[in-house]
Amino acid sequence: MYLSDALRESTNRLSTVSENPSLDAQILLAHVLEVSRAWVLAHPEASLNAEQERAWNFATARLEGGEPLPYILGHWEFYGLDFSVSPAVLIPRPETEMLVERALRWLRDRPDRRRAADIGTGSGCIAISLAVNLPDLHVWASDVSLPALEIAKLNAQKNAVSDRVHFLHADLLDFQSIAPHQQPFDLLAANLPYIPTSRLKTLDVARHEPRLALDGGEDGLDLIRRLIQSAPRWLAPGGLCLLEIDSELGEAAALARETFPHAKVSMLPDLAGLARLLVVQLHD
Repeated sequence: MYLSDALRESTNRLSTVSENPSLDAQILLAHVLEVSRAWVLAHPEASLNAEQERAWNFATARLEGGEPLPYILGHWEFYGLDFSVSPAVLIPRPETEMLVERALRWLRDRPDRRRAADIGTGSGCIAISLAVNLPDLHVWASDVSLPALEIAKLNAQKNAVSDRVHFLHADLLDFQSIAPHQQPFDLLAANLPYIPTSRLKTLDVARHEPRLALDGGEDGLDLIRRLIQSAPRWLAPGGLCLLEIDSELGEAAALARETFPHAKVSMLPDLAGLARLLVVQLHD
């Protein structure tokens, strides 16, 4: 089979399950051949051997069945970095880059603030992106899922920040039993589960990505509420807390104002204009 034929067939097969079937077909074929997408496009006359054709057909069938492309590839890009992913972790998404960008801007303006925590780290994309972009930053990254932490540790090694990203098996900010002498953090960041349980069954994302990383409880605020309530113990004076939330969870801001009555609390919109980032800035 020629590459041009494989691309045409994949595109047709994926047309009902993908928002961009042509691009997905190119990425998938490049993955199978272990070449770049540019090479695939430049060599439509090249042929697949029998083993490659079997691998291409199997991978296309997985994608055709609804399995997310990043899980098939085994990795995904986030904030210009490459992250290993598996069904044990949520797939990094572009909207979370907004949190990273805001955190980096704040930290760069404050060179004396170099202790951060990423709560519910998953693949480690937030913690590792921060550490890569700030060579003197130390980040403590926690997750209740041991399989997720294994992926995150692999990503820290891949991006050469294992010496500055410290992983903890913990439920949110329950660090005391693990590190009793841990000091407060200048920055708390989290992208916690925020989908109400009743909505999960209606979403395609819940078919393949870990429920533990999606289910926010009855009102979507279970973990966010617990984190905000425990944050005063762990956030240093003048510190910053950044939480990615669903646009419908306006109650999170009210909870933050109640918990931090003297802080500046705001909600920032994403590129679609939807409330996405809860910002809590403490006074010194």
